[in-house]
Amino acid sequence: MGRTLFLTILCFVIILLDFYCYYAILAVFKKWKDSTKQFFKKAWWTINIALIVGVFCAIYLNLFLSARAIILVAFFLISTGKIVMLPFLLVDDLRRFGIKFFKLLKKKKEPTEAAKETIKGEPISRSSFLVKAGLIAGAVPLSSLSWGIISGAYDYQIRRVNLKLPNLPKAFDGITLAQITDIHSGSFYNKTAVKGGVDMLLAEKPDLVFFTGDLVNNLSSELKDYQDIFSKVTAPLGVYSVLGNHDYGDYHFGRGTSPAKVKNLQDMVASHKIMGWDLLMNENRRIKIGGEEIGIVGIENWGMGRFPKYGKMELATQNMEDLPVKLLLSHDPSHWRGEVLEKYKDIDVAFAGHTHGMQFGVRLKDTQWSPVQYIYKEWAGLYQEQQQQLYVNVGYGFLGYPGRVGMLPEITIFTLSKG
Repeated sequence: MGRTLFLTILCFVIILLDFYCYYAILAVFKKWKDSTKQFFKKAWWTINIALIVGVFCAIYLNLFLSARAIILVAFFLISTGKIVMLPFLLVDDLRRFGIKFFKLLKKKKEPTEAAKETIKGEPISRSSFLVKAGLIAGAVPLSSLSWGIISGAYDYQIRRVNLKLPNLPKAFDGITLAQITDIHSGSFYNKTAVKGGVDMLLAEKPDLVFFTGDLVNNLSSELKDYQDIFSKVTAPLGVYSVLGNHDYGDYHFGRGTSPAKVKNLQDMVASHKIMGWDLLMNENRRIKIGGEEIGIVGIENWGMGRFPKYGKMELATQNMEDLPVKLLLSHDPSHWRGEVLEKYKDIDVAFAGHTHGMQFGVRLKDTQWSPVQYIYKEWAGLYQEQQQQLYVNVGYGFLGYPGRVGMLPEITIFTLSKG
């Protein structure tokens, strides 16, 4: 199905939902004055039609990124509220249909019990209760998602992990390693807040820094306003990075190799170099302290399902047989189960991102939940199978929805220890 056809069908469904909700609300608030009803009518249809037109403009016109984000997020939030309200309206309609159907079967002239309650002057009828309950329920996601934009998008959290490695050389025992991932610089709208997160990372004074992909949404040019900020991310033993699925331009140029796409990728590689980040594209590096070494492996994006498999572990792991510890940077956590566990048992720890924790969920000390767990088996935090480990960072930035509810942006600080 083409994008235009999909959007047209989606908007048609949303318009039907608008009519359904509109008349349900009017039916409950019958005592509104005519002037109030007219105001509500104009406001309802002006906002909803403007949002539908705005969606097409945001997708097909060259609007500023911030304007596109505002339009799409407003459409998402308001539509979510209406969808949550919908079950309450359906229950009410089914209830009223059932009453009418029962009356027809019994052929009784007297009013039903529900009608009697209303006639007697019941303070609120069942219909009124259900519709108002639906309005309240619809307001819950609208308010929580709005709060996620205001409060959650840049509420950076430091998460500390003690990473035990049985074969860790003594010289590396106790060093610290920071991981950030999924910056998605094209989504940012607050440079001061982004800089604040970088300052938090630098205050930890890590010995090593890993960046595990998705520096941008689509185009290397999105990094322009933030390159200086992320250039400040440095570490004594280096900053090592890999590409994520969004860094290749596939979602903008397609899967081909057009000159524009090739140039975009070249610019992306150059940006890592300008920032002083060592970009590993199916390569490895040896880190040396006091005559002892460990290995860092970095592969291009490799994902299960529809995601491209640019990564080539056979190239990335060449000439590393003598190293006691190997740390892998691989953007997509599905790579760990899809290839690493089976074929590369000498990889001690893999570091990934990609999931964002779906930017929505619950994350407590001993409990976490997000809808993304029904898509990815490993989606946030530390996982282990036998002697191999995987850590999934839920991301520094955001994509699509410009906020986070429960799954706050993460800076992970690892302490390596011989366990």
